[in-house]
Amino acid sequence: MTDFIDDPKTLVSTDWLADHIKDPDLRILDASWYLPAMNRDAKAEFAKAHIPNARFFDIDDISDHRSELPHIVPPVEKFMSRLRAMGVGDGHLVVVYDGAGLFSAARVWWLFRLMGQMNVAVLDGGLPKWIAEGREVNDQPPVIRDRHMTVTRNSHMVRDVTEVARAAKLGDHTILDARPGDRFRGEAEEPREGMRSGHIPNSQNVFFRDLLNADGTMKSNADLIKAFEASGADLSKPVITTCGSGVTAAVLSLALERIGKTDHSLYDGSWSEWGMYHDLPIATGND
Repeated sequence: MTDFIDDPKTLVSTDWLADHIKDPDLRILDASWYLPAMNRDAKAEFAKAHIPNARFFDIDDISDHRSELPHIVPPVEKFMSRLRAMGVGDGHLVVVYDGAGLFSAARVWWLFRLMGQMNVAVLDGGLPKWIAEGREVNDQPPVIRDRHMTVTRNSHMVRDVTEVARAAKLGDHTILDARPGDRFRGEAEEPREGMRSGHIPNSQNVFFRDLLNADGTMKSNADLIKAFEASGADLSKPVITTCGSGVTAAVLSLALERIGKTDHSLYDGSWSEWGMYHDLPIATGND
């Protein structure tokens, strides 16, 4: 990746983290989360081995349990209390990683930014790259020191079903779907029971893995731009990212931020919500 630049507000390399790992105001979060079909236990893997001083960020727990949808954005008070209990607060620089390379960590990066915490970055290549390079992991819990967190919710970064339906109808936003192409086209069944197959009308497909290299690192900015252009995405409009349940949509959001596209938001309910309501229109194929 010849044009890679470490940016503590978007993406940092394993070299950068190794250089800064003992900084007193650095906080490392393991945000591993897996689909049921992956047959992996994120908590058990964290307990066995993690980057030194990492805390485990439970995406399903730190969510709004009043919703029937998976890992919906938590209330501000819950986010604040959970992070404070983890010893993460104001003045900290947060680096988030996951055990898949670059998968669920981007969701937590986006969530922090939604909550007004801008000093947060994803570890490029995640735990697999860290381990492949022979860097240290252990099973020791971190020392927790309480730190207050101030939250200012950036509501423009999240969209609900009504806003997305309006955007799809008016065409005043570009809607990008991060799911695999066969799910986008409606050729494959959805992993969640009761979901219709297809996609939001007037959306384009940018499979999140098409933004990544084989080692789970994010592609160069030039290649990211090519990937978005190949989908037919009009990046002159504000972008709404979506996926199955709001996790890999954030990989698109992170990539957009890397290339300087800052007017993006994420559809939190994603297809878990849209595909459940039969009064919402769907499209299939590449339409």
